[in-house]
Amino acid sequence: MSKDQYVIGVDYGSDSVRSVIINTNNGAELASSVFYYPRWQKGLYCNPAKNQFRQHPLDYIEGLEQSIKDCIQKAGGLTIANGIKAIAVDTTGSTPVAVNQQGVPLALLPEFELNPNAMFVLWKDHTSVKEAMQINQHAALQDINYLKYCGGIYSSEWFWAKLLHILRVDKEVKNACYSWVEHCDWIPFLLTGGNDISEMKRSRCAAGHKALWAEEFNGLPPNEFFKSLDPLLDGFTECLFKDTYTSDESAGVISQEWALRLGLNADVVIGVGAFDAHMGAVGGQIEPYYLSKVMGTSTCDILAVPQKDIEGLLIKGICGQVNGSVIPGMLGLEAGQSAFGDIYAWFKEILSWPIKNLLRNSTLLDSRTLAALEQELLDQIIPELSKQAATLAKTDDDELALDWLNGRRTPDANQELKGAISKLDLGTDAPRIFRALVEASCFGAKNIVDRFTEEGIPVKGIIGIGGVAKKSPFVMQTMADVLNMPIRIHQFEHTCALGAAMFAAVVAGIYPNVEAAMEGMGSGFDQEYIPQPENVSYYEDRFLKYKALGTFIEESTKASTK
Repeated sequence: MSKDQYVIGVDYGSDSVRSVIINTNNGAELASSVFYYPRWQKGLYCNPAKNQFRQHPLDYIEGLEQSIKDCIQKAGGLTIANGIKAIAVDTTGSTPVAVNQQGVPLALLPEFELNPNAMFVLWKDHTSVKEAMQINQHAALQDINYLKYCGGIYSSEWFWAKLLHILRVDKEVKNACYSWVEHCDWIPFLLTGGNDISEMKRSRCAAGHKALWAEEFNGLPPNEFFKSLDPLLDGFTECLFKDTYTSDESAGVISQEWALRLGLNADVVIGVGAFDAHMGAVGGQIEPYYLSKVMGTSTCDILAVPQKDIEGLLIKGICGQVNGSVIPGMLGLEAGQSAFGDIYAWFKEILSWPIKNLLRNSTLLDSRTLAALEQELLDQIIPELSKQAATLAKTDDDELALDWLNGRRTPDANQELKGAISKLDLGTDAPRIFRALVEASCFGAKNIVDRFTEEGIPVKGIIGIGGVAKKSPFVMQTMADVLNMPIRIHQFEHTCALGAAMFAAVVAGIYPNVEAAMEGMGSGFDQEYIPQPENVSYYEDRFLKYKALGTFIEESTKASTK
């Protein structure tokens, strides 16, 4: 293998996009760059009170160009650029957008540039709860179970629920929308200069896990299924897709425009996209039956299972089981939590209110000192809470929380559920609440592991990747204690981007398959959290209380919505 062969992995997260340049010979990182979405940072087009979270395609385009160009400059400029053979991309999902027949997101057209309904509907957008409920009710009436490969429950976080909601609430967007496209499909289409939506190569990963595509159905469910759900969907499948592609396949070659914009050669190959956690699992060197947990704002939990071991088995209440969605030739199983790091960020925001609203109005310090002090305090909140929470004594009367602040993804999706904190008294302080929230997020993780094992899928170990896994020892030790399983932390900082780079190396023909790319480019693990025996029994009892509280809240939610 030539030593001057490089690939670029691009990872689109909820808050930013990160690009890495990787030496395919050994997996070494030459450079990385992170670009924070400027419109998203300002809170534009979002309304958290309504669970509306939209992202403008310009944030994605600007991030793509600037992060890659910054990477190339850091890595050495033209010499490195000439050695780049391929680019592969992962994104959040399901994060779809309305496009015209040329595949242009409507928000890039002048008449829709400020319309949130014409923008990408971020994975965490739950404005389509009603539509998801109706899809579930409608599917239950069919002779064929079209939800059989997504755990039996369709979520408001997914493709069809979001499409139906947008068509219902915005007549102008409905009239202009020719097709509906996932973020991970649009970026490769953009890079290859696509201008005909019918020629877009759709990701097997995205289509199978969120759009109800299945080999058994010979593609998507039939038009009649959607037409009878709502006439607004009549004919839409004709403008979507039948075939899908795994991410070891090429989406095409970079367009002349993007080759010039990025300073790359005209023969750079672009890979078929996928969701971040699936490529992240590859970057984290997933093994059969080892649960890869991508822990960021939410979690996405990925298992890869040999097809022969799961033939005829349907896993209830998970997000999906799709052939080739992680490693081609194996079945990819997906689960996850709708909020994880977002829970800690929410609590930080609560505690930050006086800092942001009172401190900055102080007349005792100059504006520059105030700004520096504000940032210093904000940066210290989570580390100090973690430090103090770790020293608290454990008792039977400790505060107890639920992790459903953004609904429940798995097991058994229900986005109407809310979080809760119980056993509060006048002795409860911030570290105690924080500990309860951390424990809740770990109990949510245990619920997922238990569902897999109850359904006959063993979980042999945990691989932790993502920002929380790398930066939060308190959270990781708590999770190891709750799961009573060791957790290995992958040492690469941008693991999802590394996974994308591994796929790029396969697409470029440098490695024959994903397994070989993982072996040749994997960087291994740099930390392992071992369960502490004195905490395991404590958390076994706490987990039963967590489940009892969850049952109470869920039953109360059902009663209040009748």
